[in-house]
Amino acid sequence: MKTNYHQTVATGSPGKIAAVVWLLLAPMLGLTAPLLLVAEPVATHNPAIIHLSAGVSDRQIQAALDALPADGGEVVLAPGKYDIHQPIVLRRDSQSLRGSGANTIMMLADNANCPVIILGEPVNHPQTIVKNLHVSDLFIDGNRNHQQRELWKLHGEGSAIRNNGITIQSVSDSVVEHVTCARNRSGGLVTTLGVTRLTVRDLTAFDNQFDGLACYLTTDSLFTDLYLHDNPGAGISLDLAFNHNVISNAVLNANDLGIFMRASRENSFLDVAIRNSHHHGVFMAHSETQTAAGWGPAPQSECVYNAFTNLVAMDCGGAAFRVNNTTCTHNLIIRPRFEGNGKGGLSQAQPNLVAVQ
Repeated sequence: MKTNYHQTVATGSPGKIAAVVWLLLAPMLGLTAPLLLVAEPVATHNPAIIHLSAGVSDRQIQAALDALPADGGEVVLAPGKYDIHQPIVLRRDSQSLRGSGANTIMMLADNANCPVIILGEPVNHPQTIVKNLHVSDLFIDGNRNHQQRELWKLHGEGSAIRNNGITIQSVSDSVVEHVTCARNRSGGLVTTLGVTRLTVRDLTAFDNQFDGLACYLTTDSLFTDLYLHDNPGAGISLDLAFNHNVISNAVLNANDLGIFMRASRENSFLDVAIRNSHHHGVFMAHSETQTAAGWGPAPQSECVYNAFTNLVAMDCGGAAFRVNNTTCTHNLIIRPRFEGNGKGGLSQAQPNLVAVQ
């Protein structure tokens, strides 16, 4: 397969970089087209850009990412369908993967049983925080009806990584935008294991096996312009120290739950609309653990000091907003609109757990 390739750099010695890039990439990518090197004088750093044509393999995409310079760069995919048999991994600082919009489709192959994209080290317990990653302008199809399991590997490294559309773990100061995650065997987009200062913008997620967006061990991040619908789990699932984040401008429609929350502190929800959930709009709870006195709340697992502004919950099968445990206190709802829900508006384990303004 011939690969069209275009490398763009700004440098004082383009001939030397051309030779190095060609020697690195030609054997890995099977390049036959001539290398075109264009100098673009700019005042600041201008990273390498590699353009790949439709039809390249997942191995060629990974090889292009791995061949980016140490200070980063971008791999750009043309419109077309890309069959994925192994996860595409962005594991070094300042790497970027960009498609050409909804017509750039990354389709998980039958029986691949893996995530489509991993941001961060592809191991069970990452030891390094990877920074300044960027993924954008892609349609990710997890082909879940032709996958057999939720976990990537049966044992060893990767056995704790779930088969999501995008798995983000131990990553900071990064962006995912203009992406659709559909029909994945686990979740659509999932953050975990110490994600901080992440921006997710313009995410659509539907028909994933569990949740559209799931966030664990994630702090100081922004999730905005979300359309999460028809997921058999929650539109949004939050747990295991989801703290100091903002979720805004989100539409959650026809999921089992709109928002599931545990172990979540000091988050802001702005202009979130939940409609047609099969059960509750928002479900807030703590985890329980076995103690000498019996089952009780797990430490630090309650939901506290969360604020919801302009929250809409309509036509849900359960309550608009259910606070299931008395440990979930000091939460605030400002200007809510609750209509047509099967079990009413605000439902609490005891009165006055939530303030409404």
